[in-house]
Amino acid sequence: MEIQLVEIPKIVNAQGNIGVIEKDVIPFDIKRVYYLYDVPSSAKRGGHAHKNLQQLLVPLSGSFDVILKNGTDEITITLNKPDKGLLINNHIWRELNNFSSGAVCMVLASGIYDEDDYIRNYKDYLKYIKDKK
Repeated sequence: MEIQLVEIPKIVNAQGNIGVIEKDVIPFDIKRVYYLYDVPSSAKRGGHAHKNLQQLLVPLSGSFDVILKNGTDEITITLNKPDKGLLINNHIWRELNNFSSGAVCMVLASGIYDEDDYIRNYKDYLKYIKDKK
């Protein structure tokens, strides 16, 4: 599966650490940054795949689970450390759930918002993956 846990370089300081994401940390130029917050613990986010977009998910605060599917395999990764991000390449279905109180998920994306890049129905996703092979 085209995912990778990315170690985010940090500057350790007694007054508080600094996480640094520069061009050599992720394999794409950042075109969009957004974040999820105040997500109820029972809510689910994501529920889609991208045809071209790559993303890095970073848990700035709290924790949440990311369920990843590629049409055959499924894994769940818990993100709970702000110095570890999850790089998700295109063609991977993702769902986010189990948000802790105060969780914040920052997303760095390789492109701007483009509705045509989304696959929002899982059956359509499976067909898309099958047709790509």
